[in-house]
Amino acid sequence: MSKIEILAPVGSEEMLHAAVFSGADAVYLGFSGFNARTSAGNFDADSLKEAVRFCHVRGVKVHVALNTTVYGTELAQLADAVRAVAASGADAVICQDLAVAKLIGEIAPELPRHGSTQMSVHTLQGALELKDLGFTRVVLARELSLPEVEAITRNCGIETECFVHGALCMCVSGQCYMSAFLGGRSGNRGSCAGPCRLSFEANPLPEGRPGRLHHLSLKDNSVIDKLDRLQAIGVASAKIEGRLRTPEYVAAAVNACLAGREGRAYDRDLLKNAFSRSGFTSGYLDGKIDGTMFGVRSEADAELTRKTLPALRELYRRERSRVPVKMKLEIEEGGEKLTVTDADGNRAFAYGDAEPQPARTDPTESLQRSLSKTGGTPFAVEKIDVEMDGGPWFVPGSAVNELRRTALEGLQQKRETLRPWPMHEVELAPLPQRTLPPHRTLRARFESWDQVPEQALSGLEALILPIAQADRVPRAWRSKTILELPRVMFGALEADTARRIAATQEAGFAGYEAGNIAHLRMCRGLPLSGGFGLNVTNQLSAQFYADHGLNAILILPEVKDSDIASIAPAQNGQPVPTGVIVYGHMPLMVTRACPLQNIHDCAHCDKTGLLTDRKAKKFPVRCGMGVRTIYNPVPIYMGDKPGALTVDYGVAYFTLETREEAAAILDSIRQHAPFEGEFTRGLYFKGTN
Repeated sequence: MSKIEILAPVGSEEMLHAAVFSGADAVYLGFSGFNARTSAGNFDADSLKEAVRFCHVRGVKVHVALNTTVYGTELAQLADAVRAVAASGADAVICQDLAVAKLIGEIAPELPRHGSTQMSVHTLQGALELKDLGFTRVVLARELSLPEVEAITRNCGIETECFVHGALCMCVSGQCYMSAFLGGRSGNRGSCAGPCRLSFEANPLPEGRPGRLHHLSLKDNSVIDKLDRLQAIGVASAKIEGRLRTPEYVAAAVNACLAGREGRAYDRDLLKNAFSRSGFTSGYLDGKIDGTMFGVRSEADAELTRKTLPALRELYRRERSRVPVKMKLEIEEGGEKLTVTDADGNRAFAYGDAEPQPARTDPTESLQRSLSKTGGTPFAVEKIDVEMDGGPWFVPGSAVNELRRTALEGLQQKRETLRPWPMHEVELAPLPQRTLPPHRTLRARFESWDQVPEQALSGLEALILPIAQADRVPRAWRSKTILELPRVMFGALEADTARRIAATQEAGFAGYEAGNIAHLRMCRGLPLSGGFGLNVTNQLSAQFYADHGLNAILILPEVKDSDIASIAPAQNGQPVPTGVIVYGHMPLMVTRACPLQNIHDCAHCDKTGLLTDRKAKKFPVRCGMGVRTIYNPVPIYMGDKPGALTVDYGVAYFTLETREEAAAILDSIRQHAPFEGEFTRGLYFKGTN
């Protein structure tokens, strides 16, 4: 059984040293401009090469995060980033946006690709789809239980990676829109402001009273004591979250993971003192998802961290001798030769000019003892052979030490040599510039059939309803009804969704809408459009989905108007329609943990609730299909600006509305009338950071 990899976060040069010297098997770091922690100390082309050299000398792998969504104007810069990573010889790229994967496939096809957790892969079908697309590893969603991790790992055919320690996003896979819509800082772009860590209270409050509690803030995840079980089921890598934290934190987590991997006890208090939010939770992996998972970082927590820092620094103060080498010392009358070989086939030599003297006793043991002293270097001697021609010979200790130093320096130089991935010359096609279509159509999405107005089809290109509502759709309406597949499918829901797809294929529906990459596989060969959950933000990712059969694509509402105009996918020479949300309370978060469980259990819940923030704004919460959705209090409205965005269709996205309210809003959109009440233009005109 292979040992599970200990994968450590790196957000600075000091963190890199801390991760490696404390014993990590691999590190992951961000490339400037395209990673999900833009405020970390990220790496450029030159510093990345130095980081790779430093790590590869010590047998440590380097995974580079290019894991943000990308806008069209950034694609040329992204291609340069891919070339820089390939030139560094880094071991893999972590990516969320399929534009990144597509460019890697064209520029450096041998460079391994890992599917970021922000791809929201939490099912077997999603992992299998990544395998088919050429990915070599999938970073599984943090919200999975151990049996769910095992079911995917044993059957997906590629490596799996699981988070074992560090911060938990409230939103599934961190695919969150709250920071973007509340403050213009996109979590999908690496600029999350962490609004979920602020006050949000699930208790019913008097009108105007702000929330004081933190019912969207989860404790840090820590399942290090289950590393041996993850290893046993075949998980390839144990990932520590924390590129925005400190070298001391990284060292503490790596040290604990090394013990956990062996099933040994570790100092949990030391780990907690390094950083915690009033303790840890293992609720997701244990399948115990309840109110005990929530917590905030207190001043007492921070004080413990300050007091613990000196002890934590001792964990990474010294070079760790970890790279196994073999030595062969040959001595003859004319001099000495030392050969050092590592497991990768690198070999270095050192020659001595000290004339050996005849020895009275066999000096082999003494010579081996001198050669084995590799402290302060990355190397650990696993075997030493001594051959003496005409001996025994005495060689001064100083001469032996010099041979050892020279040979190991030569070996280090060879291990520092970068091994770039082969690259192809690729010229990016100019971005298309769409013009406003002569007629933009309107689609309407409803949460349930009960919301659908009697005359809903009048003037609508299509209805969109969750597939669970399929049985309620009259046959006469089905040819214009698209069945929306659930973005999140924990537990038995994926199998249930597959059964629903099979049951509705011949029922006369217009097709299905994908919100997760797993749906590509589940609906292969069926009429399929793309929802906003696919996070399409640029021409390359849109074209990817068009090439994989999607007949329409909804652009992520974080994309600015000028970037929307450059998204124009085609299929067999014909344009593939693109759309935007023109009305709707944006689903800011989809969560597996429930904020309402902070005040009552499921038995006493009607599956609805409100979260009140520190400014007394109220965020609706709805529960269903094993998850909770938190909605923006203010809807997007673009009905009075029909020509502002260059797309083929708009979607009225109904969630909280009554049938009567939906009918009135549809009338307003059709008439291009102003919206009555508070609304937002979303991010269409101001974009995100």
